[in-house]
Amino acid sequence: MKRIILADDHSFIRLGLIQILKDEYPSVEITEAGDGESLVKEVTLHDFDLVISDLDMPGRSGLEALEQIRLIKPDLPVLILSIYPEDLYAVRVLKAGASGYMNKNAAPYELITAIQRISLGKKYITPEIAEKLLDINTGKQPHEILSNREFEIFKLLALGKTITQISESLSLALTTVSTHRSRIMEKLGLSSNSELTRYAIAHHIISDIAF
Repeated sequence: MKRIILADDHSFIRLGLIQILKDEYPSVEITEAGDGESLVKEVTLHDFDLVISDLDMPGRSGLEALEQIRLIKPDLPVLILSIYPEDLYAVRVLKAGASGYMNKNAAPYELITAIQRISLGKKYITPEIAEKLLDINTGKQPHEILSNREFEIFKLLALGKTITQISESLSLALTTVSTHRSRIMEKLGLSSNSELTRYAIAHHIISDIAF
C-alpha cells in the first residue's frame, strides 16, 4: 500500500486515521481531501492505491464521489467509512462499487483488516453485511427501494431541511429537489414532511435526539 487518499470533512478524524495508517504502513504516502469535490479532483489528477472516504461530506457526498470514481478509475478500490449503521448504507455503497463499508465506531485494527483484505482484491464484508446481502430480495423496506439520490434527499427532508436548503447543499435545481420529494413521498406512501420524519426515526435512519 503505497499511496492512499483520505477524504473526511473533519480534520481531527483525518489525523486519527492517518496515525493508524502510519503505524501499520510507515512509508505510505497519504493525500488528504476535505470534501467530495476535492476527492474526485485528486483521483482524476493522480494515481492512488486506495481511497478511504467518509460518507457524509459537504457538497458531493461520499456516495456520489464513489459513483464518479467508478467512472473515472473503475479499478481503484474505495473503502467507505460512516457513522451510520451497516444495515442503512452498506448494501448501497457495495452495489455502487465500493470495496468495503466500515462503521467509524469499529476498533482501529478493523481498518487495517479491511485494507489488507481489499489489497488482495477482495471485498471487506462483515457478517452483518453478508446477512443483509443474503436477505436483499426479501422483506425489503420501502426506503430501500429509493435511489441513492432520493435517499440522500429523504434523509435531509427528515432532518427538517427545506427544499431551498437541500438545493443549495446538493447543488441541485429547486424543481429537481421538488420532483425527488414527490417521488419519495409516493414510494414511501407518505403525504407530509412530518410523516417522513416520523418514518425516518422509526426506522433508525435519523435520531430523535436531533429534535
